[in-house]
Parts: sequence; C-alpha cells; structure tokens
Amino acid sequence: MLRKGGKNGIFAFLVLIDSEGLNVEKRGRILKIHEFQAKEVLAKYGISVPQGYATETTDNARELAEKLGGYPVVVKAQIHAGGRGKAGGVKLAGSADEALTHAKEIMGKTLVTHQTGPEGKQVKKLLIEEGCDIAKELYLGIVLDRASYRNVIMVSTEGGMEIEVVAAKTPEKIIKVFVDPAIGIMPYECRQLAFGLGLPKELIGPAVKIITQLYNAFVGEDLDMIEINPLVITKDNSLLALDAKLGYDSNAMFRHKDAAEYRDLNEEDPLEIEASKFDLNYIKLDGNIGCMVNGAGLAMATMDIIKYSGGEPANFLDVGGGASAEQIEEAMKIIVSDDTVKGLFINIFGGILRCDRLATGVVAAAKKTDVKIPIVIRMEGTNVEEGERILKESGLNFIIGHGMRDGAEKVVAAVKG
Repeated sequence: MLRKGGKNGIFAFLVLIDSEGLNVEKRGRILKIHEFQAKEVLAKYGISVPQGYATETTDNARELAEKLGGYPVVVKAQIHAGGRGKAGGVKLAGSADEALTHAKEIMGKTLVTHQTGPEGKQVKKLLIEEGCDIAKELYLGIVLDRASYRNVIMVSTEGGMEIEVVAAKTPEKIIKVFVDPAIGIMPYECRQLAFGLGLPKELIGPAVKIITQLYNAFVGEDLDMIEINPLVITKDNSLLALDAKLGYDSNAMFRHKDAAEYRDLNEEDPLEIEASKFDLNYIKLDGNIGCMVNGAGLAMATMDIIKYSGGEPANFLDVGGGASAEQIEEAMKIIVSDDTVKGLFINIFGGILRCDRLATGVVAAAKKTDVKIPIVIRMEGTNVEEGERILKESGLNFIIGHGMRDGAEKVVAAVKG
C-alpha cells in the first residue's frame, strides 16, 4: 500500500487507527477545517472550549486580546497542520502589546511542520484565545476503524503529544473502545475510558459526559475523524478542550451544507481546487509520474506498480467510472500543468467509461496543451479496438502499454531515459 505524507490540503489523507496500531493509509476525501471552526462545532455539542476570536488581520489583535478580559492570552496560527507550536505558530502573551507583537510575528509566516512538508504553510488567519491554568493534559479522539467495522474512541494520558508518536513509542498508553455504530456508545464504555485515564472520582462524571458529547458530534456531523488534543484538566478541576481537529466525510456534505462555509481555499493545492470543479478525485503527491485512472482501487494498484517498477507517482487521480470526454480532457490538463510531472501513465479499464471516449478526450487534451512529456496508455475493455484506432490516427506519439506492468515499466523507462 502506498503511504502518504506531507500533504494537508482541505481534502487530505487521514491518519487511521486499526486494531494493530496506528497506520497512515489512503482514505476518501475529507473536508478539514481550522481549529477555531472545530471549536465552534464542539461548542454546538456542549463541549467546553476557551473563549477566542479569529482574525485575518493583525490590526485588531490588541482589541481582541483586551476583549478576552484577562491575561495571559494565546496567539495561535490557523493552518491545516499539526505541530504549529514547535514551528513558532503558538505564542503566549501577557499583555495587549505583547499579543499585537506576537500576531505580527506569526501572521504571514510560513510554518514548516511534520505535516506541511518542506514547503510549509503560510499563516493567513490567527486565533486569539484566553489562556488557562493547566494541571494535566489528556488526549481524546475518534476515528473509523475499517478492520473492525467500528468507531474507535481513543484516550491517553499523553495529551499534547502527537498521537502517532505515542502509538509508536508507548502504545500501551493509548486506551481504545470499539463502538458498534448500530448500537451507539454506551455509558459503561465511557466509564471504561474515564477510569482508564486515572481521573479523580469527581471528574469521572464530567469525563463521561464529554466523551458522549464528542461521540455525538462525530456521528451527528458525519465526521471521518475528531480529536481534542489536549483535553486539559484545569487547576480549578474542570475539563476543557484546549485544541481541536476534525474532518468531515465529503460524501456526506449534502447533509451539512452549512459546513461548506468552513472551506478555506488558501489551505488547498491549486490543482486540487481545479480538479474539484470537474468532480475529479485528485491528490497531488511527491513523485514525477502522473497517473490518470478510473476507479480508486485501480488507482492505488497503479501507483503501487509504478513504485514497484522504480518510479514515483506524482498524483492520485480517479476520473470515475462514467467520466465524459470533457472530464478526461480536464484531468489531463491538470496533471500536465504540474511542472514536476515528467511522464504520464493512463491506465483505464473500459466499462462505463468506454475506451473510445477516453481516447477522444486524451487526444483533444494533448493537442490543446501541446504536451511534451511521454504518455503511456494502457486500455482494456469496452471499445478498446476503437480507442486504439483513435490514438494511432491522432498523429501523436502515444506509447501503448500491454498490461499494467508493461505500461508502468514503459513510463518509468521513458522518464528515466
């Protein structure tokens, strides 16, 4: 399975946890949102969050800090990536002047974290939030576990740390409960998690409540993942969601049209934005061989065989089973507009998407974009003979792959040669 890292657009790959541990795998597309937006969702379900104000300018930083009514306050960069604090994107301010200074330092800064990749993310939004007295930091999160067909709730005493690090170094410190979605979460499961955190007796009830509320948010909002990290115990012995992250399942967005307003195009790759206009499932990767495939499973297999043949895929692109010639054309334009792509492998199984339709779209796109890179095409299925005829009579220099492996080897050879 091809592993993905370093991309954090609004539609991104998700960290999944299965019964054996924590693995990064390909998932569907998710709508990621900012921390301040995630806290709005948590508050809607009754979970306590710090008071704060989001802003896209530093001009009002002093005013917003004073509006919170006390110090310290925290100035936080708002990007779709973890590790902001280590990158200098979270700073504590003891006065309005200091809040303004920190805001000016962070706004516009490019933060490089373990999730942004080496190119980093530029900060274009800030959250100015009240500080709190922290006694202890905990972790609470929920994801879908495909291995067990359950929603898995996780808690850990190692709050404030990246859960991937905890899973790798001290997996015994992650406590999991697998919830049958047909039944829903049960009170005894919440108590099991609360007691597993070693909480004092007076916090067991509040912990059960917040776990239940978080599960209700996970189900009610059709989320792919949700986490509070850290969930803090304050010095006055209350529970507070100090940071939050969540992602909507894009397949359920028709039920949550209000959540579409959370979308921040500044956090997306421009090519991914363009692909979404034509209902194309496109994710940019780090290699130099473009892939255009119909069907997510075939796309994964195609990327795997490119790697097996010694190449590196530059993208995940699934045109879908019923793509039109126009979608094929637009998909090809998007791939070849990426300067890092040095070769293109088109791997299509003609069923609903007929091979002649594919060939027509590819020829049209190649002529309009004046493609200079080698293009290897492997087609099988409906109207394959007609598709091959269209390619041969186009006057363009396409390379025909006879099977997936042959096609992958040919595109890798063409790029390297």
